[in-house]
Amino acid sequence: MNIPIFFAANLVTETADSFGFDVRIFLSQVISFVIVALLLKRFAYKPILAVLAERRQRIADGLLNAEKIKQQLAEAEQRYQEILAKGNGEAQKMIDEARASAGVIAERKQQEAIAGAEQILAKAREASTLEHERTMSQLKRELGRLVIETTAKVTGKVLTPDDQRRLQEDASRQVAP
Repeated sequence: MNIPIFFAANLVTETADSFGFDVRIFLSQVISFVIVALLLKRFAYKPILAVLAERRQRIADGLLNAEKIKQQLAEAEQRYQEILAKGNGEAQKMIDEARASAGVIAERKQQEAIAGAEQILAKAREASTLEHERTMSQLKRELGRLVIETTAKVTGKVLTPDDQRRLQEDASRQVAP
């Protein structure tokens, strides 16, 4: 055997004994630490990370739904403008045709055409206004529901009716033109 190695090993053993170091206790603590770390990783950290990932996904889905609703609102607004433009065009066409007519009969027909055009225009405006209001109402309800649902999921608590009402009103105000 090599004598300097023996003395160095003996010196290490004596130093460990003087500080109360026991290899068996140290190894048992290392094994316990590894077991606890593995158990925490499997049963604590993974479920928490999974819940956080799920919440992130729900929030992303909620934002995507909000974008879809905004797109639907823009499409409804475009349809509203198209209906209004078509109604205005038809009304103007009827008015111009009525003015082109001559004589007393033409004057009477002109008045009938103007009245009809105004009725069509009023109906078109009313229909487009009703469609716009209905779409806005649906949008506000859906956006309010999404805001309430997302807020409840993110905060992890059950919202009171006052909280739900307040969130819906806030969302409706932000969407209102």
